Amino acid sequence: MHKTVQDIIEMKTKKKKISVITSYDYTLASLCDKAGIDVLLVGDSAGMVMLGYENTIPVTMNQMCMFTEAVSRARKDSLLVSDLPFMSYQASIEDAINNSGKLIKAGADAVKLEGGSIMAETISAIVDVGIPVMGHIGLQPQTTMLSEGYKVQGKTKDSALKLIEDAKELEEAGVFSIAIEMVSHEVAQIISETVSVPVIGIGSGVNCDGQVLVVQDLLGMYDKIKPKFAKRYMNLSEDIVKSLENYRIDVESSKFPTKENSFSMNQEELEKLRKEIGS
Repeated sequence: MHKTVQDIIEMKTKKKKISVITSYDYTLASLCDKAGIDVLLVGDSAGMVMLGYENTIPVTMNQMCMFTEAVSRARKDSLLVSDLPFMSYQASIEDAINNSGKLIKAGADAVKLEGGSIMAETISAIVDVGIPVMGHIGLQPQTTMLSEGYKVQGKTKDSALKLIEDAKELEEAGVFSIAIEMVSHEVAQIISETVSVPVIGIGSGVNCDGQVLVVQDLLGMYDKIKPKFAKRYMNLSEDIVKSLENYRIDVESSKFPTKENSFSMNQEELEKLRKEIGS
């Protein structure tokens, strides 16, 4: 039985830190689950990491469902949360509920959406139909990037107060957790201490209840964007490129495949064949 939303909530009560990894495919999600990661997040950042988009805006519901299905087939123990992509929930509450249901049918246990107090009514409606929601405040890639760009949030008193108020309203709306992205670590700590639900930090300091990284960032596989907050535990991109170069060289020099990588015909049958074709 995999982890539940209640398990994640209780981790905060027990002061146990929550590990979250953003993953999009069966292979890497299987390894994340095997490593004991608490939450697998199918992020709309798949648009950049997996599909090569410049940002998350082009990502569709069909694409998010496909990634969610892949990760759901991989996980055994982790909770699975999936992002609602841009304009799948902003236009109407009906859209938000219908599209949340699609992600749940694709295998998610909960959905995540961006926005503070302005999204409280929408979140409450989704929760009311029985679908758990993770909130997301601070830097909101779907919309903040359109107006402000890639900037740390909560660096002034007024912006900090707004973030704290947003977090409280999301809690009241019924979220089971809140992701806070690129928020000053002082404000992130205040939010974590203020709300009763787990606060998951994305570049928001060590005092959050949990942390999230994209698995390709953690493994050093994605070089297009290198955020300051992403710690690289490996540099697999160099190893992968080197391995592929070695493969190409082996093919060009006929060092691959060897007999160990090939299959043989029965010698008697081979002789019969040669006689038949006259070779």
